[in-house]
Amino acid sequence: MNAPLAPDSLLAQLRWRCAVKKFDPSRTIAPATWRALEEALVLTPSSYGLQPWKFVVVESKAVREQLLPASWNQRQIVDASHLVVLCIQKHFGADGIDRFVKRMATVRGVAPESLDKFRSMMVRDVAEGARSWRINDWSANQLFIALGNLMTSAALLGIDTCPIEGFEPPKYDQILGLAAQGLAATVVCAAGYRAADDKYAAGPKVRFPLDEVIERR
Repeated sequence: MNAPLAPDSLLAQLRWRCAVKKFDPSRTIAPATWRALEEALVLTPSSYGLQPWKFVVVESKAVREQLLPASWNQRQIVDASHLVVLCIQKHFGADGIDRFVKRMATVRGVAPESLDKFRSMMVRDVAEGARSWRINDWSANQLFIALGNLMTSAALLGIDTCPIEGFEPPKYDQILGLAAQGLAATVVCAAGYRAADDKYAAGPKVRFPLDEVIERR
């Protein structure tokens, strides 16, 4: 087991973290660091482990410029070192479950048939049960776990982020060709390094006191 991070170190990085409004476009995240953040996205937990998502890393500056007007002209889209569009797999159902079961069998070295009961339970719940009536909302809920994991992991590595819901998903879907893949843009995260003159970065966090938001019973 690796040595855990000291509690004070964790809190220091979370207090340092902010939703960056102005990135330094001259600074780029090192490839090894970015690779670790991509792996952190892959390692995100999800309900049943189903992972009803895809993460689109937009590397092309030209494509980012196309996305800018569909992002309320927020400069983080083009100025950040990296941009991730977090997408749900629309209408997630039995096919997605079967793909996951196949992967589980491969990774764990077991016969797919040994997972039949687990598969049936997931199908009854996710593909056929009440959850299926709002399956895209369910998938979006899973996706926000991934967003939080990305932002926290980035903060621990000293990387700035900005989550962005202020954009036009249909236009993102069109520009990035997502609909043809059965995907839908749900939330965006810019990552990089804050500009020295980002006036919001130095301000204290506005949070309610711990005893007002945490109740013990």
